[in-house]
Amino acid sequence: MTRTIISADSHITEPPNTYVDHIDAKYRDQAPHIAHQEGIGDLFVIPGMPQPIPMGLVAAAGKRPEDISLTGRFDEWHRGGWDPDARLADQERDGVHAEILYPTVGMPLCNHPDLDFKKACMDAYNRWIAAYCSVHPDRLFGIGQTAMRTPQDGIEDLRRIKALGLKGVMLPGHPGQADYDDPIYDPFWEAAIDVGLPLSFHILTTKNPSGVRGPILNYAVTIIRANQDIMAVFIYGGVFDRHPRLRIICVEADAGWVPHYMYRMDHYYQRHRHSLRAATLERLPSEYFKENIYVTFQDDWVALRMIDLVNPERLMWANDFPHSDSTWPWSQEILAKHAAHLTDAQRDLILHDNVARLYGLQ
Repeated sequence: MTRTIISADSHITEPPNTYVDHIDAKYRDQAPHIAHQEGIGDLFVIPGMPQPIPMGLVAAAGKRPEDISLTGRFDEWHRGGWDPDARLADQERDGVHAEILYPTVGMPLCNHPDLDFKKACMDAYNRWIAAYCSVHPDRLFGIGQTAMRTPQDGIEDLRRIKALGLKGVMLPGHPGQADYDDPIYDPFWEAAIDVGLPLSFHILTTKNPSGVRGPILNYAVTIIRANQDIMAVFIYGGVFDRHPRLRIICVEADAGWVPHYMYRMDHYYQRHRHSLRAATLERLPSEYFKENIYVTFQDDWVALRMIDLVNPERLMWANDFPHSDSTWPWSQEILAKHAAHLTDAQRDLILHDNVARLYGLQ
């Protein structure tokens, strides 16, 4: 049995003062904030973005499916989402010893069109999450954010995030210039390796230009596609050939699809790389995926059934607390069922060792 379990992807829920109190004075009047709308409840409003964030979903962990709603109020949230002392009780209830912490409002914020405003908001968030995690530095491990306005700007953000004591960096799905396979980002990848900060791409941080087809529920099913695209950009773009020590994390996009995706990448590379003018790679695409990309998942039982088709040293379990898709507070029951066939060594890797090694934890 794994001695301690670390969630590789959990979240805070930004309290009303997160941005207002920590943002550069120039943007204080425009800072993201909570507004109450009659009949709907509290909404997190981000100026410059068309849709506010309804508060019901972001703190629905533990609710029955029929009780999950878009409506909600801040005082109904799990207190551990913004109170670091209360967070420890949430961890104990779920049998989790520590968590890698991502933002909530900060995810859609990645799609803000104003790069300067986005950077100001992310700088404010980084200061807030660093203070939150400092209360229990052996149990709470924060991930910072960069707006990635330019490669040099990203390098400076890396240094600031490292200085704050945060453990990694979440990147927006689209950078401010070109795309991530462009050689202009080579200095950034080397800087990330040098400072020792793993780089993450989380779902919901890439704008979907095509909208949603069919019932709105289809949106929840298809949100992993943007992350799949990003992984392919890195692999087909030769980024890992140029930077073999680079590791990136595909966060909350599940993992059961990975074997088939690696097959498709290999197939199309071998069959069509000449006609479709792909870069010449030193290895097959699947080899880069197995070595350079980590994936996190919650109750994706398929991932654990296909463990022989992936690299178990790149799988990391998470509970996604306190979001609506979380396994909290039933994580132990779910793991007992889904991971029953794993060896002790495999369980240790997926529930503790991989994330501990990646982030340099004990």
